[in-house]
This record gives sequence, C-alpha cells and structure tokens, in this order.
Amino acid sequence: MALIVQKYGGTSMGSVERIENVAEKCIAAQKAGNDIIVTVSAMSGETNRLIALAHDIHKRPSPREMDVLMSTGEQVSIALLAIAIEKRGVPAVSYTGGQVKILTDSAFMKARIKGIDSDNIRRDLDAGKIVIVAGFQGVDEHGNITTLGRGGSDTTAVALAAALHADECQIYTDVDGVYTTDPRVEPKARKLDRITFEEMLEMASLGSKVLQIRSVEFAGKYKVPLRVLSSFEDGEGTLISLEEENPVESAIITGIAFSRDEAQVNVVDVPDQPGIAYQILAPVGAANINVDMIIQNIGIDGKNDFTFTVPRGDYDTTVEILRKTFPPETGVVIHGSNIAKVSIVGVGMRSHAAVASTMFQALAKEGINIHIISTSEIKISVGIDEKYLELAVRALHEAFGLDKA
Repeated sequence: MALIVQKYGGTSMGSVERIENVAEKCIAAQKAGNDIIVTVSAMSGETNRLIALAHDIHKRPSPREMDVLMSTGEQVSIALLAIAIEKRGVPAVSYTGGQVKILTDSAFMKARIKGIDSDNIRRDLDAGKIVIVAGFQGVDEHGNITTLGRGGSDTTAVALAAALHADECQIYTDVDGVYTTDPRVEPKARKLDRITFEEMLEMASLGSKVLQIRSVEFAGKYKVPLRVLSSFEDGEGTLISLEEENPVESAIITGIAFSRDEAQVNVVDVPDQPGIAYQILAPVGAANINVDMIIQNIGIDGKNDFTFTVPRGDYDTTVEILRKTFPPETGVVIHGSNIAKVSIVGVGMRSHAAVASTMFQALAKEGINIHIISTSEIKISVGIDEKYLELAVRALHEAFGLDKA
C-alpha cells in the first residue's frame, strides 16, 4: 500500500462543484489501495478577499492578526472537503495546521516549517480515514497561528510527504503538468514527462508559476517524488525527481522561463576600489530587496559602472536607498529601466558546449538587444526590453527544438 499526499489549489477548490470533484479524486485514489493525505488551499479568491477586508480597516494591520485572518480560508476548505467525502460514505477527518501540529518559526506571513507531529495523521490513516490538512499554515512555539506566505500550501504538502515518508506528493493544479514554456506565449510548448529538481527549482525561481519555490527546495532536500497533475482532466502529469533517476540522457535545454517583473538599476561612475560592491548592495539587502543579475564594468579614470536587477516593485525603494548612499555631490549617477528576464534551463548544459552562443544567435536574428547576462551551471538568463519578451521566448523555443519530443 502506497502513501500519497495530494494537494489541491484554490482553483481546484473554487466552488462546491469543484470540491465535489476533488472528493471523487481522493476516494478513487484510496480505492486504488493507497493511504491518502490531502492538503488544500482556500477557495479561489478567498485569501485576497480577506486581505482586502483587513486593509479596509487598517492600512498596516498587525502581521500576527493577518495570519489569524488569512488562515480561516483553508479552514473552510478542509471542512467542506471532509463533508463531501463523508457524504459518499468514506470516513474523513480535517485538521488545521495547529491541530496537526505543524510547528513553524514566528515569522508571521512568511513562516518556515520547523517540524511536524505526524501521530494523529498516522492514527487516522490506520483507521482507514482520508486525512485533510489545511495548507499554508502552522503554529509557532507560543501557540500563535502562522502562515507560510503565498503558495505555501505546496510547501505544506511536500513537508507532510517528507515527514511521513510518502511514496509520492501530487500537486493538482489548473494545468496538466510542467511545459517547456508558457503555452500562452508559445503555442508549440510541450508538456514534459519528467524534470529534475534542479531544473524545476531554476524554472520556479526564474518566473515559472507552476510550483512554489520553497516546495521544490523541500522536495529536493528530502528526495520526495513530486508530480504535477490537472484537477480537471486525466493524465500522468509531470514527475519531478532526482537527476540520476532520469533513464535517458538529459536534453540540452529542458525549458524556458521568463519574468516581466524586473527592473534594471545602473550605478555609474562609482570608485574602483575594494568594498564598493558591498557599499552598493549591503543597504539594498538590508531592506529585504532581492538582487538578481549583477554586472560590474571597469571604466576609466578609476571609475566603474555597476548594474544589477531587482523586482520591479522594489525599484523606487532601491533608487532611494542608493541616492542616500551616493548623494549628488559624489558624482555617482543612478538610473534604471524596466526590463524582462528570459532564461533557458537544462542540466544538459553541463555536458554540451555552445549553448550560450546558440541563445545569443537566436536573439540577434530577431534584433533583440541583451542588456545584462547571468549564468549558473544549468541556466543562462538575459535581461531584454520587455516589448521583445514573447518574441524572445518563441525564438529560443525554436532554436533549441523544444517543440520536438
């Protein structure tokens, strides 16, 4: 008998009819001979509704009270799903994160899981029940309700699978798997049968919205087989596993990720001296702003140009911080612009040459200028003008033959 953890997102739980559909899927999986743990999100739109209510009352509500408020969405979902399953004559039990107990730190609205007490879940599974656990939430050592940040239900599911040594964690969404890129941008995008944890982590961090980054990190760390499936149609989905489990030699490029939410920051004519990078980036990091691609160009007369990217929503704050660090009298010029980031990802890059040149040639053929470049062992990212984003994705998809199985 296998132990399966299933996770259903807000779209899958978006109405009574869809909750009834989820109940049928859970029961079918149990009848196939599996022990079933289900993690669910709040019904589609519910978390946003709760946040809006709080902001109608106070522009800056307490993070602790926001967690108390936001956690109620999942509490509704677990109860309704348990009712739908029991209606069909199958025993079920629902638990909040605190009831399980999913122990987290005390970082309200972005808590991290420290441990899971699985005793209650194991007892209920042994009794033949389908166990339903609220995603996105836990409790700290002081008994405060905490939430894990947006997309945290994925992390809950993977953490439960790791704690109970599940055979597979299945993430049900409104798509039927992981694609070579977003089909809405490239209609020739192809669903992948499998992808490695490393590749999926890069894809998620670079803009792919299929899975939450922390859930992929968790799955890779604890070697939890992860599968992405559709809630609305049958299929095998996409299996996310260790690289060495892939039975065939990896393709050069597995997929293309992109993000429109980028801004480029240029710090021009800074002194060419030790510690200048720290002087620029330390106050930005202290403001909890994530810095991505970085380039330092050696200029003349003892001056350098320093360029990096930040999330677009943090651009104004970043510039404000830098202008305090380098006031006008220093002669340092600070400016920037909105850009898009396009990335190619694939473990096959480790053993294949000329990947970068193929990428740059494909972009050059379309007249797309590259502003900034960042690389790792299995990815290359470029910053380009946002108006060329979709053209770049399609050109790269064709250049690397991603539409061919």
